[in-house]
Amino acid sequence: MILLIATLFAFLPRVAAAATLDGATLSAWWGVPFAGVLLSIALFPLIAPAFWHHHFGKIAAAWAVVFLVPFAISFGVGLAFGTFVHAMLEEYVPFIVLLTALYTVAGGICLRGDLRGSPRLNTIILALGTLFASIMGTTGAAMLLIRPLLRANQSRQHVVHIVVFFIFLVANAGGSLSPLGDPPLFLGFLNGVSFFWTTTHLALPMLFVCVVLLLTFYVLDSYFYHRREDTRPASSEVTPGSLALSVDGKINFWLLAAIIVLVLMSGLWKPGVEFDVFGTSVALQNLVRDVALIAVTLLSLAVTPRTAREGNDFNWAPIEEVAKLFAGIFVTIAPVITILRAGEAGAFAGLLHVVHHPSGEPHDAMFFWATGLLSSFLDNAPTYLVFFNLAGGDAQTLMTTGATTLAAISAGAVFMGANSYIGNAPNFMVKAIAESRGIRMPSFFGYLGWSAVVLIPLFFVTGWLFF
Repeated sequence: MILLIATLFAFLPRVAAAATLDGATLSAWWGVPFAGVLLSIALFPLIAPAFWHHHFGKIAAAWAVVFLVPFAISFGVGLAFGTFVHAMLEEYVPFIVLLTALYTVAGGICLRGDLRGSPRLNTIILALGTLFASIMGTTGAAMLLIRPLLRANQSRQHVVHIVVFFIFLVANAGGSLSPLGDPPLFLGFLNGVSFFWTTTHLALPMLFVCVVLLLTFYVLDSYFYHRREDTRPASSEVTPGSLALSVDGKINFWLLAAIIVLVLMSGLWKPGVEFDVFGTSVALQNLVRDVALIAVTLLSLAVTPRTAREGNDFNWAPIEEVAKLFAGIFVTIAPVITILRAGEAGAFAGLLHVVHHPSGEPHDAMFFWATGLLSSFLDNAPTYLVFFNLAGGDAQTLMTTGATTLAAISAGAVFMGANSYIGNAPNFMVKAIAESRGIRMPSFFGYLGWSAVVLIPLFFVTGWLFF
């Protein structure tokens, strides 16, 4: 048996390397397992919450098997294995390693002080988080500020709207101004988009969206604070000058800087060395980045004072949930992305016609909406790549004559990742942290209701004004 397994694994790399997945040969039915993962995330917490809480990882794995086994039967074990390895090494491992590093390091910074959750203070925290998101990433900013925000509002009865707007702003729209802010923009950077291109071309749309959201939040939070709270501490209106803030775990700010440097390094350093792993090419710079990020994570765990993590009630449950669910998502999304990349020859060819005028010119508003709506339910990083390539795939052209199209794709991917819990990984993490504090967050469909009422009308105006 051992000899048989060894022979199989010696044979698989050659098969996987020789076979390629042609999206034109796949029917739309291969998207069913991915739809199953999404429906499971949406429905199980409603109909069987206890079962879901204990078995969500097994359910995600089961849908991955539902895809991989028929795929292996139809196209061969080698191609199925190569597809699995590609999903893990090319997409999932870098994704989860970076998220874990940001989660661990940011979770080791504990902000302490007499913070009381007034509308003014909450709006200031959301505005700061929105600004930080483009510097330290949406995950880093969200993990840094969500716990202090929840502590500041722990005496309030109505806090769900605070967490929802935190997801809208800090976990998504705030990451619009640099490749460090959100994974889709980082992928654009790796494909040749200049580092500060997004800063200049998304500044106005981002400012418009974020200012409107902050003003809306302030009005809504003021209503709950002054009209709906039964009790409120008399000293809750704290002036900024009276706050005695302290920071525990300052060493992690240096580690956050190290993460930023490592991400930049992987985009700027191109040694041209690649390793073939079961048909998937792993670049040396990416391998160095991921190994170094793991080292940074372990270093943070070693050097952070215990009091900092205890002050944050730090635990692994949120990142564990993201890791398990997104493993299933990245595996089952593989045929969907491959079909989309097939363009006219694929089962989703209608999408290509949607984003172009009959003359063949790109329809910028439709690029904004198509990228955004798919990013709401697919991972926004590969979705960005699909539409980047549908728009021509040449960074120099897209940054100049196609600048509006590239801006529409970028804005759609980043902004509309806020439309659902699975649009961007920090959404799930923030939700999990809030629930661990006893906050009853909206269900999958309940959250969609929030985005339908608040975000979709705003995005209609954004698309009309800018694209």
